Amino acid sequence: MPSNKSTAPSSSPSSPSSPSSSSRPRPRKGVVIGALVAVAALLAGWLSQYAVGGNSAGGGSGAGSGNATVEDRSEDTAAGNPALLKLARRTADDPFARGDKDAPVVMIEYADFGCSFCGKFARDTEPKLVRKYVEKGLLRIEWRNFPVFGKGSERAALAGYAAGQQGRFWQFYDAVYADKDHEKGSFTTDRLHELAEQAGVKDLDRFDRDRTSEAARKLLDKDRTEAYGLGAAATPAFLVNGQPIAGAQPDKVFTDAIERAAAAAGSKAPKSKAPKSEAPKSEAPKAGRTGGEG
Repeated sequence: MPSNKSTAPSSSPSSPSSPSSSSRPRPRKGVVIGALVAVAALLAGWLSQYAVGGNSAGGGSGAGSGNATVEDRSEDTAAGNPALLKLARRTADDPFARGDKDAPVVMIEYADFGCSFCGKFARDTEPKLVRKYVEKGLLRIEWRNFPVFGKGSERAALAGYAAGQQGRFWQFYDAVYADKDHEKGSFTTDRLHELAEQAGVKDLDRFDRDRTSEAARKLLDKDRTEAYGLGAAATPAFLVNGQPIAGAQPDKVFTDAIERAAAAAGSKAPKSKAPKSEAPKSEAPKAGRTGGEG
C-alpha cells in the first residue's frame, strides 16, 4: 500500500502511485505508447459502441443512447478527423468506388455481403444518396470488404472482387442485396455464378480465376484489417469524411453528415426533409471476430 502522506498528483491519470520518492521514473516510451493506446480506444469507441448499445442481431436490444451518430458533434468537427480522412483512397479507376474521385465528401462503407442490415442500407438508403449526392458530384462512395460472418461471407467478398475486375462490382452488389432472404452461408459456387450472371459478368472462367487469386485475398485482408483497426465490430459501419456512423441508420443521419461535411469543405448540398426517427440497425457475428455462417 502507498504511504498515506500527501503527495503531488501523478502526471499520468492511468499511472499507479509511486511507492517511494526514490523510485525510478517511468520511461518516456511508455507514455507515448499509452497515448497511442488511448487514441485507439477512442476510435474503437466511436465505431463499436453500437454493437452493444444499438439494435444488433448478435447482442439483443440496447438503449438508444448507444447510437454512434454525428448529430451531436460540434461544427468544428465537421471537417473530419485528419487521420481518418486519409483512409479515402480516391483512385480514379477504382472498381469498388462510385462518384468523382475529387468529390468534396467521401463515404467509406465497411460491409458484409451476408449482413441483412447491410442489405437494408443498400436497398433503402444508398440509392437515395447516389441520386442526391453522387450524381451531382458531391459524394463519392468507397466499398470496403468487412466479412465477419465466416467463410460464406468471405466467398462472397472474393466474388465481389472478381466481378469488379470485369467492371460489374456494383451490379454484383445490387444482385446480392436484392435477395432479402439469402442466408449467410449460402454463397456456394453455383450461387455465386448465378449472382455474377445477374450482375452481367460475361466471363465466368475469368471470374473464378479472379476470385481465387492472391490479389483478391490481399485486398480482402487489407480492407478487413482497416476496419478492425478502427475498432469496428459489426456491420455496416461508415466514415463520412472521417466521421463515423454505425449501423443502418435512418436516411437523415447520412444526409446530415454528408451536408455538414460538404459545408465544411466549402460545397453546397441540397437540404433534405427529416424522416421519422428510427433505431439504428447493425449486425454483429454471434461469436468471435469471424463469427459463423449460420
